[in-house]
Order: sequence, then structure tokens, then C-alpha cells
Amino acid sequence: MKIVAKISEIVKEKECFDRETRLAMIQSLIPYGMERLEAELVAELNELTGEKGKHGKDIVRWTKQKGYVFLRDQRMPVTYQRARNQKTNEEVELESYKRLQKPYLGDEQTFKKLVNGISMRKYRESAELVPEVCGLSSSNMSRRFKNATEKRLKELQNRKLGKYTFCAIIVDGKMFGEYGVTVALGITDKGRKIPLGLEQVGSENCIAIGSFFEKLKNRGLVYQDGILFVVDGSKGEEKAIKEQFKGCGLIQRCQFHKRENILSYLPKKEHAYWSRKIQDAYSKETYEEAKALLLEIKAELKKANPSAANSLEEGLEETLTIHKLKMAELLRTSLKTTNCIESIFSQVERYTGRVCRWRTGNQIQRWAATSLLEAEKGFNKVKGWKYIKALMENIKARTVVQVKEFKALKAA
Repeated sequence: MKIVAKISEIVKEKECFDRETRLAMIQSLIPYGMERLEAELVAELNELTGEKGKHGKDIVRWTKQKGYVFLRDQRMPVTYQRARNQKTNEEVELESYKRLQKPYLGDEQTFKKLVNGISMRKYRESAELVPEVCGLSSSNMSRRFKNATEKRLKELQNRKLGKYTFCAIIVDGKMFGEYGVTVALGITDKGRKIPLGLEQVGSENCIAIGSFFEKLKNRGLVYQDGILFVVDGSKGEEKAIKEQFKGCGLIQRCQFHKRENILSYLPKKEHAYWSRKIQDAYSKETYEEAKALLLEIKAELKKANPSAANSLEEGLEETLTIHKLKMAELLRTSLKTTNCIESIFSQVERYTGRVCRWRTGNQIQRWAATSLLEAEKGFNKVKGWKYIKALMENIKARTVVQVKEFKALKAA
């Protein structure tokens, strides 16, 4: 309070700051704002009309009016003197009053409080101002929060992608109640994780995912030198990648999902045994070693459970794409599964977990986009990011071969 009092003394000297600076300080320093609010309105009125009781100006004092201003993000009731131009018979707005009718930094303060856990119903109780504060009903807070999250959804969905070079894109879905949202996470050539966008889909079918990829391309996604797509194994996703990227999309099926699919056919008492064997195979350094061991597991599984063996065989080559690219072990750990994006979903859950009911698709998308952008502030680089340059060279070489195969297939 001593600091605020000192600032108040300094700013009382009108020559120190212009009006815009003084008004910004009134909104940001709440105790000071309470003290200086009326003085600022009176000072501007005197500039327009002259001192009270003196005449001779075209602009004169008019009636008093009840209104409100914002201090920080909280609305305060005020009574202010209006002014009128006698010649034109029109009201002259007080710039100070007009300026203070907008929340400080928009709805940013409200947004930060609500997204980090203050209930809209409890917002009034947590207000940092005096009892006279108004406009803090749950419906009002809801509208302001909606405006703020709408901006973040647009920010995510319109993010320009042409300025980035991506080595990989991880695609996975998250459920919000009964509704599913597919999210794409890009890994740049510098190892940064960047949410690229989201799409609300009923299922991971080719048409819906293909439309999602089309939007990414329209926003400038550069893919001609090849991009590694890490997916959970959905046939719709794989088909969409092949159709949209025409050989420039290399597919790495999540090894964790593959292992879990195989185990789902087996008794629980055998899970530890087969899980260890499959993990050992995927841990091999070279493609030849990993595939040879997986084929041995397949032969053994055929005797124990042919369905589990068929599950291992389906998409086997695509689970070994990272081995074909001769990826460094540390980087392979980051890109062999979709765990990278799933760990981000756990951060998203910190924000969305408090939502009791998902009502509309717009609500889901706003919360998902907002949570992703909030979580992004704390993202670290992927493990092994120093080896990405070598990976991108291998991806480019592999893409040249794959594009030729795609064109030959199309010609046939």
C-alpha cells in the first residue's frame, strides 16, 4: 500500500503522464484506481467546460448519469457528470469514461482465473475489489470466458504453418464426455512441439481425417520433402495420409498400441511374458534384428493364439518405420509411440477435468484449443532433438523412393 500511495502522489502531478498512461495505471493499480477515478473524470470535465460555475465555453455541464467502469477485469458502478455542446446540441463523450469501460487487457484476467480453476459461480466471492463491484454473475463471467476462449480457438485453427519445418506430426484423439477430438502435434526441425490444430470427429474415418489434413495444408504446411506421421494404427488415418500426402507421408504406427492390441487377444496371466518379448524386439537397434525377432514371436504366437499372431502381422512394417530411418535411439524413444501427445493430453486434463458437462461442439473445441495453448507454454523439446537433422535427411531420401512407388501405383 505504501508503494501505491507513492505512485498516487507522483501521478497527481498531471504533467508527469499523458491521459492514456494515467488511465492504464488506474485500471491496473486497483487501490490507486479507487482513489483517482473520480478525480480523473472531473479533470477531463474541467478541460472541456471550464471550472464549475464559470461560463463562456460552448461545451457545458449536463445531467449526472449512473454508469460503470472496469478496474482490472471487474466492473465498478460510478456516477459521472455528462457534457453537452450547446451549438450542436449533442453530447460530448468523456474519453476517460469511454476508455475505462473496456476491461483491462480485455478479458485476459478473467480468462486466467477461470481457466485455472475458479468456478464461475464462485467468481464473485473471489473478487479482489470492494463489495461495490458489480457484473460478476456466473452468466456474465461465462460470456466473458467464452469470448476469451473463442479467440484462442481461432488462434490455434488459423496458426500459419508455412514458417515452420516439421520432421514429424503425431496424431491422436481425446474424448470429452461422449465426443471425440483429433489433435495434430508437430515436431519442428529444432525439436519444438507445436499444436497444429484439432478436429471434432465422430470416428477416425478417412474422410474426416482427410479433411483435417487438407486444412493443415491450406494453412501452409510444408510436406514435399517428407514428414513422419506417428499414429495409433487407425486404418482411416493411414488411408487419409496416403491420399492427402501422395507418398510424402511416412507412417510410424505406435508400438505401444500395437503391443496392447496383441495382448488383448491373450489371457492376462500371459501379458507380462508377451509384453516383454515384444518390447525386446522393438528395442533392437536395426530394422533387420527387430523384424527377425518379431517374426519369431509371430511363429510362437500362431501356436498359442492365431488371432494374436494375425494382429502382430497386420501393419508390422509400419511399426518399424523408425528402424528403417536409422533413427538415433534417444530420438526413437520420442517417436516410436504417440506417448508424446498423450502426455500433453494429461496436461489438458488439468484444465478440462473441472468441466462437469459437455454441451456443444463449440464448447469442446474452445476448451480443447485453450488448454492446448496454455499447456504449450510449458512444452520441452523432444528427447534426442539434436539428431533431428540426420533424421530429416533420411526422411527425404525415403520420401523420394516412396513418391516414385506412389506414382507407379497410380499409373498402373
